[in-house]
Amino acid sequence: MDWMIMLAQLLLSLSFLVAVHELGHLIAAKYFGMRVEQFSIGFPPKIWSFKKGETEYAISAIPLGGYVKISGMIDESLDTETMKQEPQPWEFRSKPAWQRLIVMLGGIFVNVIVGVLIFIGITYTYGDTYILKDAINEAGGFHVGSVGQEIGLKTGDKIVKINGKDFKYLEDIIKPETLLGTDAYYTVERDGKLVDINIPANFIQKFNKKENAQNFVLFRFPPVVGKVAENTLADRISLQQGDRFIEFNGKPVKYFDEVYDATKSFQGDTISFKIVRGEQVLTFKEDFRNEKNQIGYTPMIDENYLDHAKVHIKYGFIESIPLGTERAFTTLKTQITAFGKVISGVLSPKESLSGPIGIMQAFGSNWDWERFWQLTGVLSLVLAFMNLLPIPALDGGHVMFLSYEIISRRKPSDKFLENAQKVGMVFLLALMVFIFANDIIKIFN
Repeated sequence: MDWMIMLAQLLLSLSFLVAVHELGHLIAAKYFGMRVEQFSIGFPPKIWSFKKGETEYAISAIPLGGYVKISGMIDESLDTETMKQEPQPWEFRSKPAWQRLIVMLGGIFVNVIVGVLIFIGITYTYGDTYILKDAINEAGGFHVGSVGQEIGLKTGDKIVKINGKDFKYLEDIIKPETLLGTDAYYTVERDGKLVDINIPANFIQKFNKKENAQNFVLFRFPPVVGKVAENTLADRISLQQGDRFIEFNGKPVKYFDEVYDATKSFQGDTISFKIVRGEQVLTFKEDFRNEKNQIGYTPMIDENYLDHAKVHIKYGFIESIPLGTERAFTTLKTQITAFGKVISGVLSPKESLSGPIGIMQAFGSNWDWERFWQLTGVLSLVLAFMNLLPIPALDGGHVMFLSYEIISRRKPSDKFLENAQKVGMVFLLALMVFIFANDIIKIFN
């Protein structure tokens, strides 16, 4: 059932984005008097269609793209027979280069506009909820997982600066623009001293897996028992939900991570600890030889814990326009920066690229409209950027050749454009195979 919800979100998002992208081409083409033969969401075989005027509007079976068939244009259909005939006034190839350029940029332009509008809408509708960094530091700093430990962070560290600058919210620590920065670093307060922790250039790859993001840094919280697992030490000694550890092996404990780390590293035969239950203090001394370094409970985090540290900000519609626009273009800039690092070899393509399966997993197994529109906004901007790449068979390939024509005043031959289209399609198909295979490999890793 979970995968069906994820798939439904992916298909709805992609269908919407493909529709608005191709609509951008269609509107521009019709504005300049070009004949549009077909507008399709998805690739053949065709499921349903209707015709209005000269254009057939279709929904097709393969929902991983779409296309607009403009008369007289060398595209995915490779309709070479039509191209052998004399150009007609309504055809793409008969129009001035600047008009053809606008048509090819139409889909990209609409994707950018839609992405910006989505970010404005999210900002206005949901506002922002942040956790104050200072409140985390005052509560004991951070619990650092294995991913954070790899770069030199330690549990109890208080992150006070990013790249030498003060910051306000917990969320700033893992923003993509932070993790993708050049020579980025955290400044932490550790045992009363300030220490700089460098962020590796490829560190953002660690966050492609959800469990890695959870194993970076987390605010520290009290060691309170939540759910008790059956047939464990916690079950046998009847630990109860709400019990709070105050001592473990003779040492006072204040945070869950202290109990967890001490349990994991314990090598003796018998453990001892004290808990508070209501007004009682209970003492335990138990055989720990067959417990696999687990007491057998999950922690309980009080919903009101650090509630004072949460800040919710609502924005008026006018406020949301510049703020949402800025966030959209920051997102676009981040994607371009990440792409540049993949091309330069700083980031691994295997770790950094995700296809439909990876995107589907990002939507999650429960339908969250805020997350849905957030991802759809990001995808809209990513599609705009990717389509602008100068690869034949993408809009950017057409833009490249049309720009050459405008500058040199010489039009590439139809035969050259046809062959370039074929090369581009082979490249894109190979890339799709790689991305699909990479998604599948990630599932089993």
